[in-house]
Amino acid sequence: MMDKLIFGRYIPGTSWIHKLDPRAKLLGTIIFIGIIFLANNWQTYLLLLVFALGAIHLSNIKLSFFINGVKPLIWLILFTVVLQVLFTGGSTIYFDWGPIIVSQEGLINGVFIFCRFVLIIFMSTLLTLTTMPLSLTDAIEYLLRPLKVIKVPVYEIALMLSIALRFVPTLMDETEKIMNAQRARGVDFGEGNIFQQMKAIVPILIPLFVSSFNRAEELATAMEARGYKGGEGRTKYRKLDWVSRDTVAMLAYALLTVGLVVFRN
Repeated sequence: MMDKLIFGRYIPGTSWIHKLDPRAKLLGTIIFIGIIFLANNWQTYLLLLVFALGAIHLSNIKLSFFINGVKPLIWLILFTVVLQVLFTGGSTIYFDWGPIIVSQEGLINGVFIFCRFVLIIFMSTLLTLTTMPLSLTDAIEYLLRPLKVIKVPVYEIALMLSIALRFVPTLMDETEKIMNAQRARGVDFGEGNIFQQMKAIVPILIPLFVSSFNRAEELATAMEARGYKGGEGRTKYRKLDWVSRDTVAMLAYALLTVGLVVFRN
């Protein structure tokens, strides 16, 4: 599990972060992703990093778990960073060849974008690791409640988002099993040119799609067997309870926002 994508998984616990109201955690994650774009120098990114590490420490989940969880996305992050480095001009040019420009500003922006991606993944993963899928569904439904005025099916949207989130690790596990089965048949996914590697992916996609549709059908059958008929008139077993620690968490995000504004150039 350590070497797989951990986003979407839930780890039971009794930490301070686990005990937060799911609405506070979801709203805090949204705020963090929004204010991260205020960062524009090393002081602001250091402040964000300290905040994220502090939240991870309060969750009692090892940092190495988050670092290993970033690994499946590292190539996407590096690709974005390389594009930023190679095509950003500036006053201090180190290399210039046609449209490709390597400048001091491009290198700095590349480092900042790398930090931005990692921090967003850290905080998003922290949300799913410390929040039960059903609680996350309730939080999404609560925050989207004003849209009911314009007849938006809030409960169904929240349920779909929660199920999709829950199926991310399940599909990753399924992909790993299919790849191991193909390797046992002699398929090598890391060899050859890009076209050969794309061809090798086809034996993975077809059974993965079949498995996904089968799981979706099984889930629909199970919900129907339990008498599910939508969110109208349904009561809740677990009630969301906003307490003082949730207010403290929101104040922490407010202070973080103020700190970013202060330390911006």
